Amino acid sequence: MTLDQVAVGREVKIVKVGGEGELRCRLLDMGLIPKTIVRVQKVAPMGDPIEIHLRGYELTIRKEDAGKIEVVS
Repeated sequence: MTLDQVAVGREVKIVKVGGEGELRCRLLDMGLIPKTIVRVQKVAPMGDPIEIHLRGYELTIRKEDAGKIEVVS
């Protein structure tokens, strides 16, 4: 399952961060690294972007980018 498929309010653990080059580096720099627990806080009315809570802060990412992050419940 990928992060963009997680329902609002659920907590999941990141298992793999995909993407290439600068995008992958940016995701990792924002704290989206394997074994991190994240909770989906909100989803915009049209489904993009997604707000998640991790490591004590909220982060908003595009749905396309969230689709590159593999998670398990």
